[in-house]
Amino acid sequence: MTASASPWTTDVVVIGAGPAGLALACALAPLGLRVEVVERQPEAALAEPAFDGREIALTHGSMRLLRELGIWAHLPGDAAWPLRAARIMERDASRELRVDGLESGHDRLGCLVANHLIRAAAWRAVQALPQVRVHAGASVASVRTDERAAEVTLADGRVLRAGLLAAADSRFSQTRQALGIEADLHDFGRHMLVCRMRHDEVSNEGEAWQWFGDAQTRAVLPLDAHTSSVVLTLAGHEAARLEALDDEAYAREVERRLERRLGPMRTASSRHRYPLVAVYARRFAATRAALVGDAAVGMHPVTAHGFNLGLAGVERLAEAVRLSLQRHADPAHPQALARYDRRHRRGSLPLFLATRAVVELYTDDRAAMRPLRRLALGASARLAPFRRALAAGLMDEGPVDPPLPARLRTALDWLRPRAH
Repeated sequence: MTASASPWTTDVVVIGAGPAGLALACALAPLGLRVEVVERQPEAALAEPAFDGREIALTHGSMRLLRELGIWAHLPGDAAWPLRAARIMERDASRELRVDGLESGHDRLGCLVANHLIRAAAWRAVQALPQVRVHAGASVASVRTDERAAEVTLADGRVLRAGLLAAADSRFSQTRQALGIEADLHDFGRHMLVCRMRHDEVSNEGEAWQWFGDAQTRAVLPLDAHTSSVVLTLAGHEAARLEALDDEAYAREVERRLERRLGPMRTASSRHRYPLVAVYARRFAATRAALVGDAAVGMHPVTAHGFNLGLAGVERLAEAVRLSLQRHADPAHPQALARYDRRHRRGSLPLFLATRAVVELYTDDRAAMRPLRRLALGASARLAPFRRALAAGLMDEGPVDPPLPARLRTALDWLRPRAH
């Protein structure tokens, strides 16, 4: 669409300045597009995000993309902690599945970076892009799209007209609702309680734990050798009770729930509680509009892939926009958005469904389910090809959508026996 014929005041409007929205702005600006980001939080909160307790497990693929987008360069030098291995345990921990990077020739599966540091780095990366303008402290009054433009009216009366509208405003996205896109939401009836804990006598060895059973899920995410983020997934009333404890009582509670496997503990941060709700949009694209991040897919955190999946969606949408500009001189040609919808659905649905299945199997504490869980975990632990494939999935080294032959070669490579 030529400039003289265009009804647009800008090229792209992104609603939501979380990591997915800002990463998308960083991906689209180099294509020569003018990008306007609308965010209800004030600028100060975007520039200096508060610690929120969430530690993000980044795959190798996500680290690559953050570097390419210029975001990684704005992280503090000590922000990334190596994630060397993952242990998955059930109830009494007599059986476990251990996955590490060494099985695929790497020294780590990925790394852990605090969510608030990623948000701050993304903000600084956006500030370096003259093509991006952020409307902080701005609320959206209405959204409308047609074949010619996407129109966003702000609460103060300003109107932004763009070629493409991207919704990145959380799993409870109001933009998604305004576009008439349905989504399947599942409330797990549990809350996640997170806090950094110090354990001076025992090292975490750079290993993450996912420990199921006894009406709770316990996760340990390694930071430095003697500091871990401990994540307890509990019924809402129990999470609220623990949240209200003083630091000393909370530390003793965490020690007990971890069976003192990390020795004496003390709190090293504030505590934060989040309800667990998963969401999967029925469509990822509409007329001149697309969903990214949690607005498209909001994952249960058990597989630690929610953030990585959000970045994958950013990369897929940016590639669709690039091709749309190349072929149609339009950032939101229907064929391009349909392609994004297909690719992101193909890349996200298997993981989403597998995560739901894992959660339902390993959080169901009925006695009849326990033998099945032990059988599944024991079989997985004994199958070296499965462990290698799982390690590859956790690391996610390659491009977002490798060609099918490459995928087939990779799968066959993992299935070949390895010399010991």
